[in-house]
Amino acid sequence: MISKLKIIPLGGLGEIGKNMTAIEYGSDIIVIDCGMGFPDEDMYGIDIVLPDITYLKNNASRIRGIILTHGHEDHIGAVPYVLKEIDVPIYTLPLTAALVELKLEEHDLLYNTQIFTKKVGSVFRLGCFTIEFIHVNHSIPDAVALAIKTPLGTIIHTGDFKIDVTPISGGMTDLARLGQLGNEGVLALMSDSTNTEKPGHSDSERKVGESFDKLFMGCDKRIIITTFASNVHRLQQIINVAAKYKRKVGITGRSMENVIRVAMVLGYMDIPDNVLMDIEKLNKLPKNQVVIISTGSQGESMSALYRMAFSEHKQIKVDAGDRVIISASAIPGNENMISRVIDELFHKGAEVIYDKHTDLHVSGHASQEEQKMMLGLVKPKYFIPVHGEHRMLVKHGELGKLMGVQPKNVVIAENGKVIEITKKSIKCTETVPSGAVLVDGSGVGEVGSVVLRDRHKLAEDGMVVIVMPYSSDDHTLIGSPEIVTRGFIYVKEAEELMEELKRVTLESVDACKAQHINDWTGIKAKVKNNISGYLYKTTGRNPMILPVICEI
Repeated sequence: MISKLKIIPLGGLGEIGKNMTAIEYGSDIIVIDCGMGFPDEDMYGIDIVLPDITYLKNNASRIRGIILTHGHEDHIGAVPYVLKEIDVPIYTLPLTAALVELKLEEHDLLYNTQIFTKKVGSVFRLGCFTIEFIHVNHSIPDAVALAIKTPLGTIIHTGDFKIDVTPISGGMTDLARLGQLGNEGVLALMSDSTNTEKPGHSDSERKVGESFDKLFMGCDKRIIITTFASNVHRLQQIINVAAKYKRKVGITGRSMENVIRVAMVLGYMDIPDNVLMDIEKLNKLPKNQVVIISTGSQGESMSALYRMAFSEHKQIKVDAGDRVIISASAIPGNENMISRVIDELFHKGAEVIYDKHTDLHVSGHASQEEQKMMLGLVKPKYFIPVHGEHRMLVKHGELGKLMGVQPKNVVIAENGKVIEITKKSIKCTETVPSGAVLVDGSGVGEVGSVVLRDRHKLAEDGMVVIVMPYSSDDHTLIGSPEIVTRGFIYVKEAEELMEELKRVTLESVDACKAQHINDWTGIKAKVKNNISGYLYKTTGRNPMILPVICEI
């Protein structure tokens, strides 16, 4: 019996983040990317979101390796958590490998993990699959597309890409190799859908450098710039412009410091002598001689820019002598956090430049014309849009049909849906476990939907605790119940309501006696139901009710 080729998205479809896809043929599985996601606003207390890897754990002996397309968190952030569950080697390029090593070191996993560092153009075999790394442009160096040769044909996975004809370094996306593969015949294309709603072409990263030059020219203020820590090309441009205008540069934010250190060691950044300076020394210079590059472009509460805005940074105080440049776009869901930081910077008297029309940020993802070019070069038989929310996948699928892919050969999939491919057909078949695993502090997967629902209720309506003193001898109530509230109502201003809650509690206890309900669980359930009903009827609110029996 001929084995079927299976593509199994475990994350990254119908969402932005936690990208992970398994490709399976016979007894072999390879995994593309291993990313984390950011929590939604109603995920109270959640730090990060991971893909559900139940399917991979159940098939761990068949996994030949994890292949990482580039070093962004939504593609590598879950690596330490996954490697605690399954022991598999990693294959990637130097910068991505270095960033993964930093993560593994934090989790004490570095020396137990095999990381095989490859070069662009490398070809290697994992089980029945042969993988080739193809250079693409993105907002981080060492981004690659994958050509995966399978027993049924070649799959191309673009990774995150754009086509930048004037890149800062590394050359433009290898269109020649992609076109060559297209001429040889491509079974399926899996392509980045992030910017499929944007017509035209994505702007070149070099355009941002031109904007920086205009903002530095003639400026007599201290300049504070925040951008994505991983955007090495942008960091290089900032440092180049600072050197041009005879300014010294300080770095604040651990992730930024780590990326710059790694990029310098690997030769991805070329920093002029005597430009970088410690923040303490920098503070002694006139403001018009200083540039500070900071983390916090997404308004993260622990970031350097956030701490500056809210006067929590130990070394940097923002005031009217500062020009703050936000060189990033908001990741969906982070808009409110970024607005808070910008407002606070204005309160400090700083000049804040953040308008998206000022060319302070360009996307690292392909717009429609670049996506069409990819489809035209590769000429796939089957097309599977990936990396995007559902509407993005649908619109990208429409582009595929426009570029000549047969409508029946375009698949808009979902996480967990198994895409089954033969030489004659493509279809979604069974479903494997997928979804979100929530990380809260050091707890992985301990917070589920029930806990989130409780947190949501606590955040919206607070909590009411009913403490009932019971005799340990004869199990009778021996005193008046005590009412404790948190986040619901201030007790001293609602004495009448508190007395009513005591009355409802006593009536509930009497009802339990009449109905011969003697167990603690039954009594607490009765009290909870009656108190909840009374509060909703009288206040229109639905706090969490916690009856507590105290044996005396």
